[in-house]
Order: sequence, then C-alpha cells, then structure tokens
Amino acid sequence: MAILVIDTCLAACQVGIVHAGRLIAGASEPMERGHQERLAPMAAEVMASAGLSFSDVAKIVVTLGPGSFTGLRVGLAFAKGLHVATGAPLAGIGTLAALAASAEGVAAGVIDARRGLVYFQAFDGGRPLGEPEIAPIAEAAEALRGAGRLTLVGPGAALLADALPEAEVVGRAAPDLAALAGLAERAAPAGDPRPLYLRAPDARPLPT
Repeated sequence: MAILVIDTCLAACQVGIVHAGRLIAGASEPMERGHQERLAPMAAEVMASAGLSFSDVAKIVVTLGPGSFTGLRVGLAFAKGLHVATGAPLAGIGTLAALAASAEGVAAGVIDARRGLVYFQAFDGGRPLGEPEIAPIAEAAEALRGAGRLTLVGPGAALLADALPEAEVVGRAAPDLAALAGLAERAAPAGDPRPLYLRAPDARPLPT
C-alpha cells in the first residue's frame, strides 16, 4: 500500500512515499515561504521517482499544525484536492507528534510560536502525555519538567534548554520524513481533517 505524506507546516516543503512502514522515496527542501509554488511539482517528482502515479496512492497523510499559518493551509488544501481527485482516504498528523517521532523514549515536540511563546507536546514512545499546548517559555518548561529525562525536538527546542538542562536538545527545522513514515502507516483517516492553529493569526483586518 503506497501512502503519500505531505508536510509544509514549518520551514521546509516535504513529500514522501511510504510502503510497509518504510520511506521508499522522498524530497525535502528548506524554505520559509514558497510552499504553494513548490509542493505540486515536488509531489509529481517524488511519485515519478517511486515509479507510481497518483492513482496508486492508497492513503494521503498531511501534517496539520501547529506551525506556519500559510504553510499548513497549503499542505492541507493540496492533500484535500488529491483526496477528492483520487478517492484515497485522507489522514492528518500533528506537527508536534511528527517532530517527537524522530526521538526514542520520552520526547517533546517544540516549536517557536514567537513573542516568548512555544507550542509543545510530550510523548512517551509515541503515546501522547497531554494535548498540544501554547504557553510562555517558562510555563512550558515547568509543564515538561515532570516528564523526567526527555528529548526536546523541533525549531523551538533550544528555547527550553536553559530551563531544562537535563534534556537532550535536537533542533530540527521540520519533521524527519523517515520518522513520519511510521506515523503515516498508523494514521487513521478522518472525514475532514482540520488545521491545528492553537492561536489566532497575528494578521488582523484593517478597520473599515
């Protein structure tokens, strides 16, 4: 069963093909902007490198956030379009879970939410120890302190390093595609996956 994995929530555009829990083809390009222009060509390139067509895809899995407001909407819109076009079931994975999946044992995905805030969520062997949260750095560190020795993974991991000196810090800019493969295999299809923002966007409409 070929599974198409899409991730555009953070500072990379990523597409992978998973078969039997293993990444068999993939591409990842660092970028802060431009996901919308690059995603469709990248997906076509990855499919071609795997010797597959979009009609061969048995499931589509996309990261849902938190992350870049624009990026996560780009990935989800593309995934939903493919879902409609191919009929392949669609499933979503949280970005924090995707980040933590690259570490063993107790791990927390951490993303810089700006303005002294971080998104975070802890896992033990892939099992969530709580819900995705957004909090000031000091409060996030306090919430994670009870998890014991853990690995902090993600673009916001270094922000918690001083408060959690016993933690291992892995400053990944985006989820690891190979780690996403296992999550994609287990991800349950949802009727209409929704983006996970955790807070309102910074942009506000101009007053009329």
